Amino acid sequence: MPNRFDERKRKILEQLAIPDQEYTDLSPKGSVDEGVRELCDKINGLDDYVTTSSCAGRVAVFLEGALKSNTAEDGEPGPMAIQGGKGGGRWLYVSHEPVAACRLQSDGSTYEFFGIGRQDGPSSSEPPSRFVHFKFEPMILHILASSLESAQHVHSAAMSAGFRESGISGITGPAPTPMVAVRTQGLAFDCIVAYEDSRGNIKAMVSEDYMQSLVTIANQRFVVNKDRKERFRRALLNLDSKPVAEYSDGWEPADVRRERKRAEGLRRREELRQGETEMVRRVSDCHEADSPGGLFPVDAPP
Repeated sequence: MPNRFDERKRKILEQLAIPDQEYTDLSPKGSVDEGVRELCDKINGLDDYVTTSSCAGRVAVFLEGALKSNTAEDGEPGPMAIQGGKGGGRWLYVSHEPVAACRLQSDGSTYEFFGIGRQDGPSSSEPPSRFVHFKFEPMILHILASSLESAQHVHSAAMSAGFRESGISGITGPAPTPMVAVRTQGLAFDCIVAYEDSRGNIKAMVSEDYMQSLVTIANQRFVVNKDRKERFRRALLNLDSKPVAEYSDGWEPADVRRERKRAEGLRRREELRQGETEMVRRVSDCHEADSPGGLFPVDAPP
């Protein structure tokens, strides 16, 4: 394992070992999410990996950053909102757990729960200065790997678990540092639900029933997110290695089929090599043979 990786992992683990009340990061929560802590501990317990950032998945209500001037093609300035949390935006609500339905049952409580005032929408004479977004964001992990081969295993596990937008970076240059982003956009959504008027009041643009529907959808996606997280954990730790016959409906995941075909190919190649070796031994008195395995070289194990 490269010494550079060892040193980076040691420093990261030292930071993660700091108690929650003392540890802070750049997320709204400021520390590792409880819902992903166990998974991070499992990953960090493996020799070839260390987590550099994580989010278990969250539902959030976010007031976007202040509008700034943006020059349009005709030269006239136009408004442009800063979407990220670094542009002066404000988190009105963040939770890494499903929203309890019992807290939203009383009339008016949904708006109040998320810090939104009542009103159907902005009037034509008062354009909104900033919008409020209701978001669901699924789990995301960034995992530093000791080698490209190790990173590819994480990537394969992520893809098979449904994190279809996962990718690997940091693989070029004289000293590559492979980083795997485990992520998916398939579960995410972002809806504008309110606005901030010129006096700084936040007012609803959608009905309370609509807000409650968004909460229901977010809670459902928490369930799917948890399932995908578990599938990723099992794939990463090789807990579900089983032959195709064990899949009751005859369907086999693409990554499992790929690994099975690879293993079968290596096994057949080894059988051919052994057969060639035996043939060479038998005819060695008749002519000079190629070295064993010359016709069917066996790849080095990964």
